[in-house]
Amino acid sequence: MERTKFPLGPYTKPEVRQMAADFGYTDLSKKGESYEICFVPDNDYRGFLKRRVEGLEERVAGGNFIDTKGNIIGQHEGYPFYTIGQRKGLGIALGHPMYVTEIQPETNTVVLGEVGDLLRNGMTVGKLNWQKYETAPMNMEVTSQIRYNDAGTMSKILPFDEERISVEFLANVKGIAPGQSAVFYEGDDIIGGGIIQGSLGF
Repeated sequence: MERTKFPLGPYTKPEVRQMAADFGYTDLSKKGESYEICFVPDNDYRGFLKRRVEGLEERVAGGNFIDTKGNIIGQHEGYPFYTIGQRKGLGIALGHPMYVTEIQPETNTVVLGEVGDLLRNGMTVGKLNWQKYETAPMNMEVTSQIRYNDAGTMSKILPFDEERISVEFLANVKGIAPGQSAVFYEGDDIIGGGIIQGSLGF
């Protein structure tokens, strides 16, 4: 079959799936969403860490789960095995859904809260790399993307310290995770990015 080229930008995901079916790619049109870590084929990131870091379990086991008020509510397997926004696989039952809202590596502490506790109105970003401008465009309104499938949120770039900027979101954002990449857009242009250092607000 001759490969047909068409732009995907104007189309919704269901429309693209229908196109795949129309062109005979039935299996592809029914393929589910993928949320796996690209370099961990079985998506078992805990097993991946255990295999890569000798003695990790023993070094980090026995940390505390705490709630957003600082109360100890349980024990966990070690902070490296949890991610911001995680709800499943926590190994603790509290009678209602709880999410990882913060990870404190220095004390091996994992903070749990309700879904609303994931909301933040700012973040700090370091290890900056500017594409369009020589330096950080302070006070500029940009679209900030905080994960690969994030639609982006309007925000303002502000000074923080010599190595980092702060980003003030114009709408609350859920699940800001230190260590993930942040990318800044001016319209359709990527102006730069960096690594999220922490969340701000609330």
